[in-house]
Amino acid sequence: MGILSVGVGSFGLLQSLIVPVLSQVQERFDTDQATTAWVLTAYLLSAAVATPLIGRIGDAVGKQRMLIVTLLLLALGSVMAALAPTIGWMIAARAVQGLGGGVLPLAFGIIRDEVSPARAGTAVGIVASLVSGAFGIGIVLAGPIVDALGYTWLFWLPAISTTLAAVATLLFVPESPVRMAGRIRIVPVVLLSAWLTLLLLALSEGNDLGWASAPILGMFAGAAVVFAGWLRSEHRPAVPLIDVRLMRTRGVWTANVVALVAGIGTFGSLGFLPQLLQTPSASGYGLGASISQSGLILLPASVTGFVMGFVAPRMVRRFSVQRVICVGLVLNALAYGAVALFHDEKWQVATWMFFQGIGIGCVVSSLAGVVLRSVPPEQTGAASGMNANIRLVGGSLGTALMAGIITARTGVGGYPLEAGYRDGFLVLSLAALLGAGVSLLIPALSGPATASPEPRADTARARA
Repeated sequence: MGILSVGVGSFGLLQSLIVPVLSQVQERFDTDQATTAWVLTAYLLSAAVATPLIGRIGDAVGKQRMLIVTLLLLALGSVMAALAPTIGWMIAARAVQGLGGGVLPLAFGIIRDEVSPARAGTAVGIVASLVSGAFGIGIVLAGPIVDALGYTWLFWLPAISTTLAAVATLLFVPESPVRMAGRIRIVPVVLLSAWLTLLLLALSEGNDLGWASAPILGMFAGAAVVFAGWLRSEHRPAVPLIDVRLMRTRGVWTANVVALVAGIGTFGSLGFLPQLLQTPSASGYGLGASISQSGLILLPASVTGFVMGFVAPRMVRRFSVQRVICVGLVLNALAYGAVALFHDEKWQVATWMFFQGIGIGCVVSSLAGVVLRSVPPEQTGAASGMNANIRLVGGSLGTALMAGIITARTGVGGYPLEAGYRDGFLVLSLAALLGAGVSLLIPALSGPATASPEPRADTARARA
């Protein structure tokens, strides 16, 4: 559990460590804002493609083996970023780091295969909550790390930790005996990568190019066509890359919708709250916080999000997974609404984000268990990888929505109008409420996180 936590935590940190210092990246490499944005986009695109794919490969060739490879890729990307001489090199390094998204489905699968049923639910909750917790903590740590050690240590520290985690995985994490039979076909891999890339590119570039522009509409149309082709390709083989028929089961699709909403809220809020806090008071609404101060204001969200990884599984056993996830999303809706309407003081924002952390911790730490209990053991990597991937898609959508709303109108000094932040956080609040409604449709799943329905007949024949 310690080894898995280091790997997952490092991936979560690398999602956000760079966010507060993007202006320094732009200045360091003497480039423009649009090019600098690719430091985030490349990471997101790479993670979106790699997460379900590496999870499926782990199901086939061994989760421990693939976890070592993924951790080493994460370390390699971090070293490349620390030594990057140009912005192009930095963007390539971030794409390599994004391959580390495979640690999520691999970690969930290893827990299901190796941890006792009595402890598996809590273990899954802790690892899942680490993603949200580390994302927020990355924003908190960025300022102090840069001030004390320098910019490059934003990457040297994760490189060191993930290398040690890879060695520890080799020595102490047992290889899973659960395998999914059948070879991995190339066509579904290419199609999955293509439609995810087109979709996320459109979401990432929509604000800059215009949502009604020909390139953006073309990418959305292309994503839809390729997605249809991918679905067709996945219905043919006995052992698909991702069993789309399994994705239609109520436990899986409801968890995926909730993951999408959770991603919209987490990335949308934590991605733009630092800007709100750091806006000078001369704008009429900004709080003039430094990078380090804004990180400390958001610290309650990160801490409570992680703590809920320990608490939420016990709440699920006592109340039900539907109620815990629904309450978490309602808390998120209230927190985002409060930020929209009451952000005159730093303590107000910190208080609202404290409740946001409780809410997102309830959601994320419970979702993984829903997915694991809804699929056969040999498909845990692909299914949980797709769920984590959908959360990344939600994050891209939330970032694009917030950027479009906030930057649509500017005021004194070129800063966005306060109304932009108000409207943006109200949209996040509405999305959380819609997710709360969907969460009530999650089926009641009894038993520990290792319990699951029987594999479908064609999978069983393939294994035989």
